[in-house]
Amino acid sequence: MNNPIRELSFDEIPERLMEIPEPPKKLFIRGEMPKGDSKFLCVVGSRKYTEYGKEACQKLLAGLRGYDIVIVSGLALGIDGIAHKAALDAGLTTVAIPGSGLHPSVLYPSSNRQLADKIVDSGGALLSEFEPMFKPTLYSFPQRNRIMAGISHAVLIIEAEIKSGTLITSRLATDYNREVMAVPGSIFSKNSEGPNMLIRLGATPVSSSAHILEVLGFKAEENKTTKNLELKNLSDDERKVLSIIENPIDRDELIRELTKSGMSIGNGSALLSIMEIKGLIEEKLGEIRAIC
Repeated sequence: MNNPIRELSFDEIPERLMEIPEPPKKLFIRGEMPKGDSKFLCVVGSRKYTEYGKEACQKLLAGLRGYDIVIVSGLALGIDGIAHKAALDAGLTTVAIPGSGLHPSVLYPSSNRQLADKIVDSGGALLSEFEPMFKPTLYSFPQRNRIMAGISHAVLIIEAEIKSGTLITSRLATDYNREVMAVPGSIFSKNSEGPNMLIRLGATPVSSSAHILEVLGFKAEENKTTKNLELKNLSDDERKVLSIIENPIDRDELIRELTKSGMSIGNGSALLSIMEIKGLIEEKLGEIRAIC
């Protein structure tokens, strides 16, 4: 096994983790912890993600390319794994904190062991407070969530049902005085109940990478080349929306126009949310307009 597992010395444990009520007594690592003043962003979400959640995660993290941001997640199936992969695709360092030990024979889930290798090989790390041969248990996942929240400067929630481990992480982040962000979603989706509730309770709504950069203290710079590529890669439905909103239009009226073409209300709402995340449209005072 390349990059063997070792125990971090006390001086190597990130200072933020020593600030939480129950700091880890020891931490094992495979790979290298990022050096310098990187901002750590924890990205978590549903294991049973939707296409909307997947695309939102990929789009938002792609927009962080070039910034000194480390993506933290739990290596789990679903949004966690998507976040790690999106970080690697964007050239960002990523740190995985599984609910198991770090030895390949027990690393959970086994289907993401190849992803774990890529994370380490790309300059990131696997972290765990559990002994290397520790097998995951029901309690180990919520226990590791405090490490994910504690090590991060902010937490981003992408899809979560009301009763989920994802919301445990958001609650811990609040307890630790970390920033909590959430991607709003369709009122028709169970997976959006968690983020929508968090936004009602005061979490920062995120519909573009610029919102994340602002929370983390960066100044967003528009990449015109990227924007031009996005416009070339519009789907037929996205082009249809842009053709309808040559002038600002009421959201309900826009949805009605889309349903005339056979699109369901739920799909129309999800499409508008995705386009807002992509930075193609924005909604102000109940009206939607194109910004591309």
